[in-house]
Amino acid sequence: MAELEGLEFGKSDFVLLDEVTMEQFMENLKLRFDKGRIYTYIGEVVVSVNPYRQMDIYGKETIEAYRGRELYENPPHLFAVSDAAYKAMKRRAKDTCIVISGESGAGKTEASKYIMQYIAAITNPSQRAEVESVKNVLLKSNCVLEAFGNAKTNRNDNSSRFGKYMDINFNFNGDPTGGHINNYLLEKSRVVQQQDGERNFHSFYQLLRGGSDEMLKSFNIQNDPAAYVYTKEGAAIATSNNDRSSHKAVMNALEVIGFSKEEINSIYQILASILHLGNVQFESDGESVQIRGLDAVNLISDLTGTDKEIVSKSLLYRTVATGGGEVIEKGHTEHEACFGRDAFAKALYERLFGWIVGRINAVIEVKDYNPVLHGKNTVIGVLDIYGFEIFDNNSFEQFCINYCNEKLQQLFIELILQQEQAEYQREGITWQHINYFNNQIIVDLVEQSHKGIISILDEACLTVGKVTDTVCLDSMDTKLAQHPHYTSRKLSPSDKSMEFKKHFRIRHYAGDVTYSVEGFLDKNKDPLFQDFKRLMYNSANPVLKEMWPDGQLSITEVTKRPLTAATLFKNSIVALVDKLACKEPYYVRCIKPNEVKSPVLFDEARCRHQVAYLGLLENVMVRRAGFAYRQHYTRFLQRYKMTCEYTWPNHLMESDKEAVEIIITQHGFQDDVAYGQTKLFVRTPRTLFTLEQERTALIPILVLFLQKVWRGALARMRCRRMRAIYAIMCCYKRYKVKAHFWEVERRFANVRTMADYGRSVEWPTPPAALSQFHNNTVMWWARQIVKNIPPSDMLEVRAKVAALTALGGERKDWGISRAWERDYLANERDCPQTSTSFIRVSKELRNKDEYSQVLFSGFCRKVNRFNKSTDRGFLVTDKYVYKLEPKKQYKVLKRLPLDSFTGLSVTSGVDQMVALHTASQDDVLLCVQRGELCPNQDRVGELVGSLVDHFTRSVPKLKHRVVFVPYLKFSLELNREGRLISEISR
Repeated sequence: MAELEGLEFGKSDFVLLDEVTMEQFMENLKLRFDKGRIYTYIGEVVVSVNPYRQMDIYGKETIEAYRGRELYENPPHLFAVSDAAYKAMKRRAKDTCIVISGESGAGKTEASKYIMQYIAAITNPSQRAEVESVKNVLLKSNCVLEAFGNAKTNRNDNSSRFGKYMDINFNFNGDPTGGHINNYLLEKSRVVQQQDGERNFHSFYQLLRGGSDEMLKSFNIQNDPAAYVYTKEGAAIATSNNDRSSHKAVMNALEVIGFSKEEINSIYQILASILHLGNVQFESDGESVQIRGLDAVNLISDLTGTDKEIVSKSLLYRTVATGGGEVIEKGHTEHEACFGRDAFAKALYERLFGWIVGRINAVIEVKDYNPVLHGKNTVIGVLDIYGFEIFDNNSFEQFCINYCNEKLQQLFIELILQQEQAEYQREGITWQHINYFNNQIIVDLVEQSHKGIISILDEACLTVGKVTDTVCLDSMDTKLAQHPHYTSRKLSPSDKSMEFKKHFRIRHYAGDVTYSVEGFLDKNKDPLFQDFKRLMYNSANPVLKEMWPDGQLSITEVTKRPLTAATLFKNSIVALVDKLACKEPYYVRCIKPNEVKSPVLFDEARCRHQVAYLGLLENVMVRRAGFAYRQHYTRFLQRYKMTCEYTWPNHLMESDKEAVEIIITQHGFQDDVAYGQTKLFVRTPRTLFTLEQERTALIPILVLFLQKVWRGALARMRCRRMRAIYAIMCCYKRYKVKAHFWEVERRFANVRTMADYGRSVEWPTPPAALSQFHNNTVMWWARQIVKNIPPSDMLEVRAKVAALTALGGERKDWGISRAWERDYLANERDCPQTSTSFIRVSKELRNKDEYSQVLFSGFCRKVNRFNKSTDRGFLVTDKYVYKLEPKKQYKVLKRLPLDSFTGLSVTSGVDQMVALHTASQDDVLLCVQRGELCPNQDRVGELVGSLVDHFTRSVPKLKHRVVFVPYLKFSLELNREGRLISEISR
């Protein structure tokens, strides 16, 4: 907690100072720096002091500590303002931005990286792949842009030499869905010239020191920066960056972002081309200029995919179209050739950097976003732009950079100081006006139409004839002589710190800066001969061709004069400020504690100067006298009305303002708020946090209540729907029942007159509700038909039904279509010679064994275990099974009780083979003989049906089952194929 830091760390918010004076402000700032507390609040503004050392305050535990917390709940931190911007964007669906400002070396780039790291860490808790991909690209883009846009300066080992503004798009869930990067004023002059003690862009040294041997060999370059004109100045300069490891990180980042291998190779080919281009030297014989050695030209031609002769020609000549349409070639002087070479190198690097940024944007930009489907697309902007710069030699680049900082300071003044005080007056809030320096006068000095420095530069660039930097300086001295923030040696002859016809000075908000006018016009015109543009457009390398679309114009085509570099930069900065002004801003004000990058030295005079020109003291005064939060009554009521019983769900007061007063009074916050004409002003964040806590606690209760109401409504809807469904089902069932009865009545209308009493009529399929009734009806109808069968035929009918049950569908022909006589041995037609003898023996056995019914009798061929067969007669009664000898007057050879048999097996073929199984496993295998009068007659079905019917009626609990076994081939006993299809068992 911020209040638990302890007094030994000073005040965590400058608003809490006992007296708002510069002395107390500096004393608190120094104390916190000495104690390792590099962040301090001014309300919602974070003041950050560069520690010049690694600090363990950015890990996962710290991120979790600040996730979802209010600003004052934890000690001051970048993560706190990042979370505040994220919550404002997510809760109120409002675009926000984080503006990081400060001079070069104050830690702006590192701050932006930590902000990006925090936003990436707290979003996408569900780990959706597409969101993770966007986050990875956004994070990796920092690595790539640092390599190609940052350099070591005398003030900073990793100084941003371009301005970067990144918009991060979020969906309604608060997850990043894409983004867009704008870059401003790359310091391309650094490619060809650096100040003492400084290096070229990191990318060159990373290639030379970190590139693989294979890559360097393919580009014909050495791993020694001293071998190249453009990098030799910084070759021996020590830096905290490891070029070798950084090169690997950049290569990996390019792959993660989505650059192809061909594109990555093209990027480094262009870098190698620039290095070789710097080594191109010229010599003059007084009349013409020649290239000294063509090795470098040949290498440039190979690397850029262009013709060697055209490369040489572009470096030595300039193609010019006369007024009459005639095209002539104008040779360069040695100075012009060197100037053209350097301009070409700068343009190559600038186009490469712009192409890389555009390629990243193509990956991360939101495509096909539909607000109806995906909700509102909100944005958090992060601005990391070069800080205020004062060098020993300040040129055109420093002029543009400091102008940019003036514009940002103006935005800060307008939003934090000017607009806030104006709003208090407009809303009728009691307020004591605080004076502050408004830098609008400096902004006008630079950008005012017709009178500003940029307008004077443009006018000089457009003037026909020889216009030099000195002439331009004279024009500035004449037009700006009376301006209080402009001077020169001509206007101040006694000031010997400036030289005549060379220097001019601007009194910026951050201090006086003396600029050297040398090179201003050339850098503003940014000349590049059209020959180089056509050369690159006609390259065989598609990446290079894409970078130079303006090269397709022929020399005779009239083109509109391009805008100057200063005007282009001014337009882009004005657009940036407009973009920031429409968002809710959060500020990080970075301070550089010393000039020697020491982690322990606090240069009080240096820091006091920064505090003064950043307007931090005025910010404290405004914040201390003002209010931390303000909101329209309607929106405030909409958000917090559930915290008061008199305003939930709707109030009965005359206005929303009265309803808001009721909420504030109920919570006891009357002394911490002020009521304006249209807005409520809350002085301290604690009041707002208390309301947020109570609202957060009530939301689940309200959600449950709404869920209960909605679930009840859904249940009632389902109940009504089910009742309607059941009513429809009942009506439909009744209809189906009636339709079924109508169909039955139609089909069976004339069955009484049919010969089979309707047995051949097919019953209609009943509905499910009548399935049981249908079965009972069919059985009743069957009984009506069976009732007409004579009693003498019932025994045969029952046996056939039993056989059908056991053999139906398995044995093709089992005698269902013929009459069954059962006792074939007693039938005179079947056995005319022996029937009398059998009848006599049958009567004797009936008297002796007292059986009551003959189930089956007939001739058979018995097969024993020795594969010998004999003709026998067999008699099956309700008590015994007899084996008879027909040749000996049907002498009983063997008698077995019927109860001793456990099963019966037959085959699915047409044979008459039967196996009778016994409990003692002494099975009887026999082949039933067909009748002499009917040699194709099948009697196996009759035997099976008689036995099944007998056992079913005599033993009601007996169950028979159909058993399927493989189709067997008996080699000894049967000598034919067969398989078990039915087995009867008790």
